[in-house]
Amino acid sequence: MDCKLRAKNCGGCPLLGLDYAEQLKQKEEKVRALVGKYGPVHPIRGMEQPCHYRNKVISTFATGWGGKLTSGIYAANSHKVLPVESCLLQDEVLDKTMQAVRAAANACRYQPYDEDKGTGLVRHCLLRRGVATGQVMVVLVTAQPVLPGAKNFVKALLTEAAQRGVAVTTVVRNIYSSLNHSFLLLLGVTVTTVVQNVNSRKTSVVLGEAEKVLYGKGFILDTLCGKTYAISPRSFYQINHAQTEVLYGLAVEAAKLTGKEVVLDAYCGIGTIGLTAADHAKQVVGVELNRDAVQDAIGNARHNGVKNARFFAADATRWIGEAAAAGEKADVIFMDPPREGSTPEFLASVARMAPKRVVYVSCNPVTLARDLATLTKLGYKAEGFTPVDMFPHTEHVETVVLLSKGEIDSKKVRVEFSLEDMDMSGFQKGATYEQIKAYVLEHTGLKVSSLYISQIKRKCGLDVGQNYNLSKKEDAKVPKCPPEKEAAIRDALKYFQMI
Repeated sequence: MDCKLRAKNCGGCPLLGLDYAEQLKQKEEKVRALVGKYGPVHPIRGMEQPCHYRNKVISTFATGWGGKLTSGIYAANSHKVLPVESCLLQDEVLDKTMQAVRAAANACRYQPYDEDKGTGLVRHCLLRRGVATGQVMVVLVTAQPVLPGAKNFVKALLTEAAQRGVAVTTVVRNIYSSLNHSFLLLLGVTVTTVVQNVNSRKTSVVLGEAEKVLYGKGFILDTLCGKTYAISPRSFYQINHAQTEVLYGLAVEAAKLTGKEVVLDAYCGIGTIGLTAADHAKQVVGVELNRDAVQDAIGNARHNGVKNARFFAADATRWIGEAAAAGEKADVIFMDPPREGSTPEFLASVARMAPKRVVYVSCNPVTLARDLATLTKLGYKAEGFTPVDMFPHTEHVETVVLLSKGEIDSKKVRVEFSLEDMDMSGFQKGATYEQIKAYVLEHTGLKVSSLYISQIKRKCGLDVGQNYNLSKKEDAKVPKCPPEKEAAIRDALKYFQMI
């Protein structure tokens, strides 16, 4: 399998040239090499059809041939937009929808935003699709709060989408209701909502804080593992629907719930893992830092009729630390942290709460291995690992691991274990250079060097490691960090609360 975009330096599918079976083999071997010493690694769960799985697409606008507006992704190691008409990873419905967005934007004579000059209007377009419902969301990101001819844009978009087969079909039944709203499930392929997001900052982060609904309700619905979820523009929702059901199914199965357990869902997002487990548990408590996500989780619990789940907006490390200090207990803890993994304080608090089982869902086997070293010292033993290929043709791999109490007495661990016992090298203040690089690449498509990161850290008054000091030679030529990469690094430093 190959793609013509690879010859144009796309970089989005680094493993596309490999046979899929070989991709799976390499990912399984990577997980085994990193965590195999802690327990058995089971065969990786791959996809039957490993293409067109992305239910979320971000496209960046630029000026194309003849001055017409085009859109696409950043070419590898650059900030140059590579026009994309179709992609082997993206949902084909979203490819058609993006074509309709471009046609409508050109009809309205919208100009792409120029980062260097600060001119133009449209920056990005975010698309989401509910795979089970067929509902499509269009989020137009603009540099200014005023969208000229907004009604005409929506009308043109819906017309162009219908011509490409992305049109409203049959209303089936009411599945999502509350005291104030009643929403309907639409079967088929349909653009059900259009949202304008305003991002006037000089940044590589896609979405801004302000939003205006131009059409529909401002969110779409999807069903996952038997539950219905409302997905808003900024909601975290896994991009591979089929493999997410595999991943969450493995996680809940590993928890071995009997209906009597108190379950903690840490880093819970919009509540997907916790709500999937709720039918099999006595009580579920979810903790998530993002307040918008917590509001979504509360709404999702209510609309699915789940009455044994509560959600809290709080830093997971701080919340579990206070809960453990107060003597709170959990029978099972699900933890699904971001790529940088968990924190030593969180892991120590897990041991103090003394759950019978910990189910760790990891999107980064490197930080998983680091956290396992700590959890092992805390008396937990890995029963087995199952890798899941959530992102075919890329180097990413998810892993589910069940940890249960080992032979070490948990009370003795709480007394004798302290943070000073840990290898803290992986838990540098804020984030490591590799974590910053990973964040920038994931959110902007840019690759930044350690040198560039150190330059921006110095500008911000932050300490830098000795490995990144400038050359002592007077005539040494040191490349300066480009403005777009500086903006991306600053955003990462803000995300990790370093500035």
